Amino acid sequence: MTPFDLVLTRQGVRFRGCRFPCAIGRGGVSRDKREGDGASPAGTHRIAGMLYRADRIARPAEWAQPIGPRDLWSDDMRDGCYNQLVRAPHRFSHERLRRADPLYDLVLITDWNWPAATPGRGSAIFVHQWRRRGYPTEGCIAFRRDHLRWIAARIAPGTRLIIPPR
Repeated sequence: MTPFDLVLTRQGVRFRGCRFPCAIGRGGVSRDKREGDGASPAGTHRIAGMLYRADRIARPAEWAQPIGPRDLWSDDMRDGCYNQLVRAPHRFSHERLRRADPLYDLVLITDWNWPAATPGRGSAIFVHQWRRRGYPTEGCIAFRRDHLRWIAARIAPGTRLIIPPR
């Protein structure tokens, strides 16, 4: 581990000499992540992409891509595009990335079960804004808005997110 890794600890995520409170999945940390279990997957994951709402925030990094009104994320194990960015209309189950709330105003995409997804191993493990302190996610890692923006401005593609087993 290096100071440039995002490392989940019991006190939050450590990154670049700082510690940030965070939320994890309602299912805790799992070594055997499954679709719908609400767990954050243990392991070393890489940041593979950054998406943002250009109508709400300034571009957080040069490599960030804007979220469009038709952008979705497939979470249907029967879909050939399972755990991939897809566009509406999409006939399989999916999550809308352009949300009314601010949770996905800034999204860091991890390489969990991506890009070659195994059906059932879980989809959309993102790093995003939390609802509020202590409120769990569906498996993602979530931060306070200002902390997420600070982190996003300092990471690069390939930055490691380390979630140790508990």
